[in-house]
Amino acid sequence: MAREFIGRQRELEFLDARLSEVERQGQGQYLAVRGRRRVGKSRLLAEFTTRSGLPVVDFVAEIGREGTQLATFAQAVRTSTLPDATAYPQAPDSWSQALRSLALVLPNQGLSIVVIDEVPYLTRHDLAFESALQAAWDRFLSPLPVLLILVGSDQSEMERIGGYGRPMYGRGTEMVVQPLSVADTAQLTGLEPDQAIDAHLVTGGMPMLLAEWRRGEPVDAYLSRAVSDPLSALIVSGERVLSSEFPTQANARSVLGVIGSGERTFTAISHKSGMAGTSLERALSLLVDRQAVAVDAPLSTRAHPKGNRYRVADPYLRFWFRFLAGRITDIEAGRADTVLAAIRSGWSPWRGKAVEPIIRDLLWRSRGLVPDSGAVGGWWTRNNAVEVGLVGADRGPVADEITFLGLIKWRDRAPIDTDDLLALVKARDLVPGAQGAPLVAVSRSGFTVSEGLTTITPEDLVRR
Repeated sequence: MAREFIGRQRELEFLDARLSEVERQGQGQYLAVRGRRRVGKSRLLAEFTTRSGLPVVDFVAEIGREGTQLATFAQAVRTSTLPDATAYPQAPDSWSQALRSLALVLPNQGLSIVVIDEVPYLTRHDLAFESALQAAWDRFLSPLPVLLILVGSDQSEMERIGGYGRPMYGRGTEMVVQPLSVADTAQLTGLEPDQAIDAHLVTGGMPMLLAEWRRGEPVDAYLSRAVSDPLSALIVSGERVLSSEFPTQANARSVLGVIGSGERTFTAISHKSGMAGTSLERALSLLVDRQAVAVDAPLSTRAHPKGNRYRVADPYLRFWFRFLAGRITDIEAGRADTVLAAIRSGWSPWRGKAVEPIIRDLLWRSRGLVPDSGAVGGWWTRNNAVEVGLVGADRGPVADEITFLGLIKWRDRAPIDTDDLLALVKARDLVPGAQGAPLVAVSRSGFTVSEGLTTITPEDLVRR
């Protein structure tokens, strides 16, 4: 039985609005959709096109099939739900002919949708594709009532395709498909808010992983079952993402693995990876450009140029690198027990740090939980002697005003107490610009102190 489609309401409404524009204007609309691999772009578009009830062409380019892409495209058109699909030629000899011929079989009156997925596979290996698309769009496709959707998992390449100087520049709009939200994760798993946030740490909101989660199943039970199956999405998705996004960049993959193992600073990454100087800078630049790595800077009213920290941007990959990447052989050999033991022993300390960027993002998106802030981050001294988990500001990374200061304690049984509050008050005197800022605390297991403190629970974060 197909799993219920949950979430994505905002994305579906956006797609519906683009289709409405086609109908209102009687002319084509061009949309570029990007998002990390396995984030659910294809599932979202399948749901959208199915709900539309319109004729659809759905073509997926494949890596390593450069010589047969045109034939595959022709087959996709000929087997589509277009009324005149069989009139499409079987063997176009160029993308110019293929796209001009597409215009001839698209309806002149009724609406239709054309989806071209994994476009970066085409643009990397066929320099004529973008120019052919631009010419066909301007002359033949845009006058028709068609919604043309280009999709790609290589986010940096998709951004460049629509960028200044490229053939399709200025001709359409963009949509970024993010992983499912924490609220969606709670709905899909049927877990209480605190456990749902833990589940989000494991799955990253990836629909394929959540599809394997049995409703109401605790995190440890899910891990016990998934780790025992070498073919589970939890195990195989990490390597598949890396192989597709970094097929030839060995240095970048090595540095990503080092960051995933827990190293955060440039010096520590250099020491563990054995790379330095330009080579490491180039690898980090590629990882940041591909949005595989995020860079965090201490947030305050004073610049802190040497305080940058690097982290794996995707929550699932953070979990995969920390607990699974180096243990795939054990899983395949039937030694899931040793892997589970490692996860259980390292879970609490890892979770305490891994949850911070998720909570910061939830607070930044919230309305009313904390003072309105243009940025929500953290602050730390260069030697890490003092760390503040939550800093709200009017902007970042160098703010004019600190809007709040806070702490995050994601402990199973120990609520936030007077000692935690006193440590936060002391830290407030050290954070540039934070003196007098209101105090906030986020706790997984409650509070024994609340005076002078805005308290936030998992229920507040998930159900807001």
